[in-house]
Amino acid sequence: MTFTIHQTDPQSQARTGTLTTDHGPIQTPIFMPVGTAGTVKAVHQRELEHDINAEIILGNTYHLYLRPGLDILSQAGGLHRFNGWQRPILTDSGGYQVYSLSNTRKIKEEGVTFKSHIDGSAHIFTPEGVMDIQRTIGADIIMAFDECTPYPCEYDYARRSMDMTHRWLQRCITRFDETQGHYGYRQVLFPIVQGSTYTDLRRQSAEVVASHGREGNAIGGLAVGEPAEQMYEMIAIVNEILPADKPRYLMGVGTPANILEAIALGVDMFDCVMPTRNARHGILFTTEGVINIKNEKWRNDFSPIDAALGGYASTQYSRAYLRHLIRSEEILGAQIASLHNLTFYLWLVREARQHIAAGDYNSWKNDMTTRLMKRL
Repeated sequence: MTFTIHQTDPQSQARTGTLTTDHGPIQTPIFMPVGTAGTVKAVHQRELEHDINAEIILGNTYHLYLRPGLDILSQAGGLHRFNGWQRPILTDSGGYQVYSLSNTRKIKEEGVTFKSHIDGSAHIFTPEGVMDIQRTIGADIIMAFDECTPYPCEYDYARRSMDMTHRWLQRCITRFDETQGHYGYRQVLFPIVQGSTYTDLRRQSAEVVASHGREGNAIGGLAVGEPAEQMYEMIAIVNEILPADKPRYLMGVGTPANILEAIALGVDMFDCVMPTRNARHGILFTTEGVINIKNEKWRNDFSPIDAALGGYASTQYSRAYLRHLIRSEEILGAQIASLHNLTFYLWLVREARQHIAAGDYNSWKNDMTTRLMKRL
């Protein structure tokens, strides 16, 4: 995998680049739709490719390990062949999902024992095992196994957790480097910076991660309840240390404003369930602001969902019709809303790339963060 930086913004740390994988190039900054269980909810692969123009999607190790299981994925020839997506894929290590199972998991030096949310069966994730699982899934970019600390988090716990994450990282690297991919294309491993909201821990973790010299690096453990300004502070501290010639991935973030601010701080890659999850509840992101399509004011609004955005779903259907579908709990409503929101998120990062190239990203960002988060 290679990463080439094309332009940088003179007034911020924003930059454009190309991340090249065996499944194709990725233009950065990029948003990656989340396909947790091998599917981006309510969206066909054809729509992802041709309407949304997603360049990379996510799968989740925890969910795919439990269902359909490694045997099926291996027989299929990996996740790309199983779900029919031929562009790049990134898999989360499952660390965040295990963190979310706080009532049914135990964390030890060896790894994490947990019970399946499906049938209650007992399992263990170790750094080595998670590398093997992700080799079988076959993503182009795989993530190190880490512990995501909650917010708020006591300093001593955050420090102990970070130290263990670093020890797990070394075990991940050792296992990854002594194994080969299963399907004839190259995979790369991204380490993850942790440290909660403590500046000294974030610096220490970023230094450890940077020292390993992997093809890219991730920032984890943010967007878990901390104030946005604190998140931005942590990103800025970490990005002063992570190498500028490697892609930087901010995990699980976020709102349009979060993404634009983080791009200005030098982040290249983003993922979040927000566009699809909010869509299923009738919350739409548009070029003019945020719409709750279930509100009465849209009952007889027969204008397109977002004419300025373009794209099939956003221009073919009216706000009144989508409101009817969502309120009637019709499956098509979730499909249209998800397609619209993901089209918006990919439009947003394309616009960001254009303004970075033009040299006016910072002023454009300041205008857009206010406009896009306005409630309509």
